[in-house]
Amino acid sequence: MSSEMSKAFRTGTLAIVGQPNVGKSTLLNRLIGQKISITSRKPQTTRHRITGILTTPECQYIFVDTPGFQTKHPGALNRVMNRSVTQALSEVDITICVIDAGRFGAADRAIIKLLPPDRPVLLAINKIDRLTDKSKLLPFIAQVAEVFPFAEIVPLSAAKGDGVDDLLKTAAKYLPEAPPFFEADEVTDRSERFLAAELLREKLFRNLGEELPYGIAVEIERFEQEGALRRIFAAIIVDKAAHKSIVIGRGGEKLKTMSSDARRDMEQLFGGPVYLETWVKVKSGWADDERALKSLGYDQ
Repeated sequence: MSSEMSKAFRTGTLAIVGQPNVGKSTLLNRLIGQKISITSRKPQTTRHRITGILTTPECQYIFVDTPGFQTKHPGALNRVMNRSVTQALSEVDITICVIDAGRFGAADRAIIKLLPPDRPVLLAINKIDRLTDKSKLLPFIAQVAEVFPFAEIVPLSAAKGDGVDDLLKTAAKYLPEAPPFFEADEVTDRSERFLAAELLREKLFRNLGEELPYGIAVEIERFEQEGALRRIFAAIIVDKAAHKSIVIGRGGEKLKTMSSDARRDMEQLFGGPVYLETWVKVKSGWADDERALKSLGYDQ
């Protein structure tokens, strides 16, 4: 890349923040055009900082999808996730704060207080497709604009894709001039081992629904590659012995279904065949033990 081109090129980091379940992970996946951050309707699905990379001819966007900032529950797992959010905010060039269209409450205001005053903050008003009365959008934008000096406000629908290109174009104006940090074909800095654990955890959240105990995690105990074949051995960690049967299901059917769904997603993401073996282990109190959280790979 010539010096002239590198001066014109823009590269920067962008944190995606917001309260649980506002669609941050869906937005990240939509922005980069590939699924790397897991989603479900259950709050607090995202527990780690996930980096998604999008490279265009003019810019490289390095997105950081953060866990939803938790204001209600003080346990160790939530403390670790909240630290991940505040650390991300201190390190990035731009912050994208995501809220639900038509809803702006105390939890959103608590997150607004964390936003950096010295760097651009873009407000993404998500789920505009769910607004039954579209005439309420402009008054809502005016309402939230009074709360914080947002650099720009962009209404969008991460699920439908509406307005997402507008968000990219808007963010590009605030990226610093710099050469790309990652190769053009990279979409994340997370390892395949990490992504495999996340894809399996997504199936647990999606298939178990309200039955799912909050104290659940996935640990990849072995990850081997032989040519194009990946052999993955994953332990599903539950907090109580009683939860084990919930995950396994009658005759092992639930675990078999979730594992098959996860394997198919892994094969699509990794571009090759996957052998996936899963089982369930009990680790009492892991979600309240910061040492256990660290051993399971949670951001510190």
